[in-house]
Amino acid sequence: MLPILFCSVAVIAISIERFWTLNPQRIAPRTLLGEVWVWLKSNQVNGEKLKELRDSSPLGRIFAAGLSNSRYGREVMRDSIEETASQVVHELERFLNALGTIAAVAPLIGLLGTVIGMIQVFTAIMLEGTGNAGILAGGISQALITTAAGLTVAIPALMAHRFFQRRVDTIVVTMEQEAVKLVDALHSDRKIENAA
Repeated sequence: MLPILFCSVAVIAISIERFWTLNPQRIAPRTLLGEVWVWLKSNQVNGEKLKELRDSSPLGRIFAAGLSNSRYGREVMRDSIEETASQVVHELERFLNALGTIAAVAPLIGLLGTVIGMIQVFTAIMLEGTGNAGILAGGISQALITTAAGLTVAIPALMAHRFFQRRVDTIVVTMEQEAVKLVDALHSDRKIENAA
């Protein structure tokens, strides 16, 4: 029961931390692209603004990486955005593997406890015989408690894992769309300027 209790504490802690951390409005603010576009139009993009952008949010980090390499062309800008985005996504997925592992392992730990309990029950049958059915029933019900506890931990862990994985996927799609808009707007505008 001790490993199952440890798993339940870990599930609660990870769920609270991820719920707090994976706030879509804090990670990928909807107004950030508009602010960056205003900076670009008024020619305010400098090292200080890029640092402010980088520190503002994970999407800001991605934008800052792209803007700092935008003068080298569209492909270099996209590559720098993709590289920074992969780091950001890795940070967003932190602890999700642990949550999935707990969801998979908790029922197995419970089942192991049940098997060990059943071995003890059958050892008692071998030593004392089957004369007292109440002791046998009590031993079997006690052995099944670990399976119930393991499932009680695994089900919420699996639900939390799926919920947070879906939230990360949604945030990643939003960040991709915003980054593509920035690249397209910045480089299509420059092409028009070059043509003029």
